Amino acid sequence: RNFFIKRTKELKPAVQSAPGWKLFGKVPPRENLPKDSKIIQQEYEARTGRMYKPPPSSARRKNIEFEPLSTTALILEDRPANLPAKSVEEALRHRQEYDEMVAEAKKREIKEAHKRKKIMRERFKQEESIASAMVIWVNEILPNWEGMRATRRVRELWWQGLPPSVRGKVWSLAVGNELNITPELYEIFLSRAKERWKSFSEPSSETDAEDAVASVADREASLELIKLDISRTFPSLYIFQKGGPYHDLLHSVLGAYTCYRPDVGYVQGMSFIAAVLILNLEEADAFIAFANLLNKPCQLAFFRVDHSMMLKYFAAFEVFFEENLPKLFLHFKSYSLTPDIYLIDWIFTLYSKSLPLDLACRVWDVFCRDGEEFLFRTGLGILRLYEDILLQMDFIHIAQFLTKLPEDITSEKLFSCIAAIQMQNSNKKWAQVFASLMKDNKEGDKNHSPALKS
Repeated sequence: RNFFIKRTKELKPAVQSAPGWKLFGKVPPRENLPKDSKIIQQEYEARTGRMYKPPPSSARRKNIEFEPLSTTALILEDRPANLPAKSVEEALRHRQEYDEMVAEAKKREIKEAHKRKKIMRERFKQEESIASAMVIWVNEILPNWEGMRATRRVRELWWQGLPPSVRGKVWSLAVGNELNITPELYEIFLSRAKERWKSFSEPSSETDAEDAVASVADREASLELIKLDISRTFPSLYIFQKGGPYHDLLHSVLGAYTCYRPDVGYVQGMSFIAAVLILNLEEADAFIAFANLLNKPCQLAFFRVDHSMMLKYFAAFEVFFEENLPKLFLHFKSYSLTPDIYLIDWIFTLYSKSLPLDLACRVWDVFCRDGEEFLFRTGLGILRLYEDILLQMDFIHIAQFLTKLPEDITSEKLFSCIAAIQMQNSNKKWAQVFASLMKDNKEGDKNHSPALKS
């Protein structure tokens, strides 16, 4: 009952001025301001009569709260007071270890500096060679293309890689335009693709919806699949994703091709090929090169999923596989590891998904020069490069390794391995071996692949 009784009269002035807090109203000002640490120390000395003496630096150093700031402190400094002191031998050994560490760090620093200089020298040398090669391509080779393309000098220069500034032009000339596609024809099929996209996004009635379901049998219905794959194309570049500068361009080229070749339609892997061409050519030129490239026998067989033709390509590949890498060939055979497990992805994307983009472009350079043979030669070059690693693996690890190759693969190492591959078997070249397999249907049946059957 007396809990809330007012006692304002009993409050002392000292209590009113005491520091505190109030829910409402002003807080009375503090009479005693916060004291400085020196003032507190002086009051303490006056009250106790003792003078405070700070401990010497050495005593502070040997305090139990000693914290080493680095490896140097651990090796060279004395131990804390609560631990036994170092012996002379131990101190000398620590000093020696420290000197060795410093010497090793200096060696590593010098080595890294030399490595950086070497990389810079190689880069400068490469830039110089690209610049000089570009002058030769622009002034000598391209103006006289038909007369010079097959010469030994041009072929050697081609093997070293095309300068980026002329790459698209050389690819277009090498692939050719047997289909006689014009930029106007591209615009026609692009407008047709846009109409189809519009009809997919705006079904007007139940009949239209039923027609849309029925049109799945029609290859042009694969236009819908393009949207899913564009965002997966070179995701690390961010230029083909939605909102990126090349998203609509890639969509247009793939859509126009799907309407141009409804018998082929859109197949996964095409987006990578079209993307590489778009990075090196103008829109219409990229479409023309894309359509002609996919019209080549090897690409047509794979993208139309012609099993009998694909099996013959795999059989021809295995002939040269056994010729060049007999140990690895037997190792793969012991696990029944067939070429389709790793080759399909490589051929479908022309290595643009499996290899770093700059390296894939160099593979494309020589592919445009040598044709389909170089695709399979590149595959053998990859197997040769990683032969020692693959020989230690089982079926599962080989399949995983070859479907996702290491990212640190370099063009020098790969192309030296490709150059070591001999595309000749019993005096027969690739074209002759493939032609003999085409005639011999029984041989093609023997080399069938379980994965393709399924």
